[in-house]
Amino acid sequence: MSTKYPVHLEKDDNGTILVTFPDYPGATYGHDKEEALDRACDCLETYFIGCMEERKDIPSPSQVGKKQSYITLSALSEAKVSLYKQMRKAGVRNTELARRLGWHLPQVDRLLDLRHQSRLDQIEQAFKILGKRLVIKVQDAA
Repeated sequence: MSTKYPVHLEKDDNGTILVTFPDYPGATYGHDKEEALDRACDCLETYFIGCMEERKDIPSPSQVGKKQSYITLSALSEAKVSLYKQMRKAGVRNTELARRLGWHLPQVDRLLDLRHQSRLDQIEQAFKILGKRLVIKVQDAA
């Protein structure tokens, strides 16, 4: 199941919709709700990229309220964020994962890059090295 990231939508005085995150810094906007939520995904990924570059934990989001708006990341980004969190939990850095996989360090760096279109089999291989398994689930669209 995809992680739900709560957002707060607010009509701005210039007619746009402002999006903020109760759990993360940053804000964005859109000319309508759909555009605002699309931009929110990009904004959140940018924040996560910064956390990963600075080797900081990515905090889990709070529960989504009953009538609260939320976003989800793409399946690929969700897998990469989960891999990063599992690596942090296991105390495995990029260089160690590269060594265990028999890869060059840039390959692991790209695997964790949310802007890079990595192959799913490589992400599965990395999870396996960490003693984990990637599971994909299909759900009805909201």
